[in-house]
Amino acid sequence: MTKKEVLLEINHLKTYFPVKRKSMKEEKKVVKAVDDVSIEIYRGETLGIVGESGSGKSTFGRAILKLVEPTEGEILYKGQQIQHLKGNKLQKYRNQMQMIFQDPFSSLNPRMKVGAIIEEPMALQLTLTKEQRKKRVKELLQKVGLSEDTMHKFPHEFSGGQRQRIGIARALAVNPEFIIADEPVSALDVSVQSQVLNLLMDLQDEFHLTYLFISHDLSVVKHISDRVAVLYLGRIVEIGTKNELYANPLHPYTKALLSAIPIVNFDEPKQAIPLQGELPSPMNPPVGCVFHTRCPFVMEKCHQVRPTMEEMNEHQRVACFLYDK
Repeated sequence: MTKKEVLLEINHLKTYFPVKRKSMKEEKKVVKAVDDVSIEIYRGETLGIVGESGSGKSTFGRAILKLVEPTEGEILYKGQQIQHLKGNKLQKYRNQMQMIFQDPFSSLNPRMKVGAIIEEPMALQLTLTKEQRKKRVKELLQKVGLSEDTMHKFPHEFSGGQRQRIGIARALAVNPEFIIADEPVSALDVSVQSQVLNLLMDLQDEFHLTYLFISHDLSVVKHISDRVAVLYLGRIVEIGTKNELYANPLHPYTKALLSAIPIVNFDEPKQAIPLQGELPSPMNPPVGCVFHTRCPFVMEKCHQVRPTMEEMNEHQRVACFLYDK
């Protein structure tokens, strides 16, 4: 089997946010948004990240791009450490890693015309003439299914799906290799979601892109991803190929998530697995396994020891004592 090339390697990444104290006597507290995540992203693949709201998905993506500053850990892009880079040294990586944001309206400057929005990153990061930039803007609009006239209009003149296409064109403007898509279709109508997803897949093939696709919608993730990582309270509890993970989920949290997917074939009914209680606070995550407060299979060991990620087969790894060898 051909060995896959690692484009991005994340080792023990932590992103904590300090909580403002009401008085000097109050103990310092932090929100542990991302808590010791290690993962590899292979060139040309789409890695899906799923989990409940508040599980740290978006913060994880933003920490990789240093849109928020990681607290600890190592980020290697093509084998080069980038977590400590700043200023001009970081700038050269900006055109290789881009982001598509969740809300296509708030991520676009309402005072700028679409052509200027897409052209702006080129002017900052690429050595192109004004004519070359204009030509590329027109090409990118065509690639994402929009007309040339789009460049002369403002974002408010478009629908949500069209605005997200503009956001995709802006992300492609500087010829990136790696794109983080943070809930790119969650704000869109269902009828438009499939169009945008198929567009992303077509662009991936054409431009040889690598995606980190963040979503809470398991059906969407299954459609677009090659591998899927399940995040709970800032920690990865299971990762595997989409076929293996969806057909044979191992972690109790993964099973509960998949059981919540709406049924399409009523001839094959399935029983939802309800989770007891609420998601614990990331300011005070449970000791040991972070899922033990809601797990139906909790053991005494789960209260004290944090399970490590173990390889169960060629395509799947899980952090759970139910599979302790």
